[in-house]
Amino acid sequence: MKSVAVGILAVFMIALVAACSGSGKNENAQIQEPTTDFPDTLRVATLYSPTSYFIYKEEKMGYDYGLVEKLVADKNVVLDLVVATNLASMIAMLDSGLVDLIAYEVPITSEYKDRVLHCGAENFTSQVLVQPKNSEDSRISDVTQLVGRDVYVEKDSKYQHRLENLNNELGGGINIHPIDKDTLITEDLIEMVSDGTIPLTIVDSDIARINKTYYKDLDITLELSFPQRSSWCVSPTKPWLADSINVWFEQESPRRVKATLLKRYFELSKNELSIYNLDLSRGVISVSYDPLFKKYAKTIDYDWRLLAAQGFSESRFDPNVVSWAGARGIMQIMPSTARAYGVAIDSIADPEVSIATAAKIISSLDRSLAKYVPDKEERLKFIVAAYNSGIAHIYDAIELARKHGKNPAIWYDNVETALLMKSNPEYYNDPVCKYGYFRGKQTQVYVKQVMDFYERFKREVPL
Repeated sequence: MKSVAVGILAVFMIALVAACSGSGKNENAQIQEPTTDFPDTLRVATLYSPTSYFIYKEEKMGYDYGLVEKLVADKNVVLDLVVATNLASMIAMLDSGLVDLIAYEVPITSEYKDRVLHCGAENFTSQVLVQPKNSEDSRISDVTQLVGRDVYVEKDSKYQHRLENLNNELGGGINIHPIDKDTLITEDLIEMVSDGTIPLTIVDSDIARINKTYYKDLDITLELSFPQRSSWCVSPTKPWLADSINVWFEQESPRRVKATLLKRYFELSKNELSIYNLDLSRGVISVSYDPLFKKYAKTIDYDWRLLAAQGFSESRFDPNVVSWAGARGIMQIMPSTARAYGVAIDSIADPEVSIATAAKIISSLDRSLAKYVPDKEERLKFIVAAYNSGIAHIYDAIELARKHGKNPAIWYDNVETALLMKSNPEYYNDPVCKYGYFRGKQTQVYVKQVMDFYERFKREVPL
């Protein structure tokens, strides 16, 4: 009888262990072992900005975008990019499962800790004082030296709030000048410090670093706030994706790409060409290249002197120049543009190939802009602008000009002004703007420079 009882007990114990083992495995599969396969399509949200993502000469660019491109290439997956209008909308997309990753520097704060899981490389920014690069004796090196100084900031911005708090900490004395954001934005204030219109302003260090690549005469070394950490993020429900991205960022190849992108966007000068006068006394613009300008301008019914003015503005006739964006040769053609016109990347530096390709680009721009700007002479300015920025941003500027009561078929003080509006989120997030953020100042300066050279060439060089 005892042996029967022992046998029954043994069978019961075996069945119980088997049942518990099976049940535990199923629960673990659901809770502790989620899928870890990288998605075939990575759905990514970002924002238009000078740091994260923008379009220049029809090419997608930006620090965060460059890293995402490298990530999807290494993982051999498809990129599905969504450009949101603000940070709140991106986090809502993450909450609802519409995107897998936010490729934008989201602040690492308690405000977001329950809604996002941060991942990837951390970045550190602080608010900094933008001042002229004066001698060591006149440079402001301590916050106490701001007492009695005039500092201009965007009205109702975080910069104004920080400056007011700092002023209270110092017992008062800083002359704070809030500027209406509808009139000016951060980039405008930085330029105004550079040209001496205002003495000082405050911006985030990443924006300051980018703008210093345009204005070398600025000092941005004095920090006025504690560092703020930020990084990419995913949904808290996808810790495996965060882990995968973290591991990827630690690899050597992504780290090299990150260093290259940091240098490209935050260090390389955007105004690297020297300024010098051309000797036109012999009626020649360039002994070496005038014949090529004449040859290819004739094929598109274009004044060769205007083509030469563009070439001089682009490269100072140096065929070996490579811009921060990767444009090459005398006419500074982007590799992607060269490919679109059937030109091998290795041949872009050849002066004849460069000028011939530029003529084709100009002809295409002329045809595309004819219905928007019927007057042929006025259209020349639009063509020159589109050559510099890419035609997409000119289309946006035309629509912005139309919407805001300006003449969409006139460049100076009309579409030119509308293009400058595309550096302001209020305008580049407008539905009539299809191509987002753009630093219009560089194109404004480029058009004026080219047209000034052209007028001089017409006066001093025979057709």
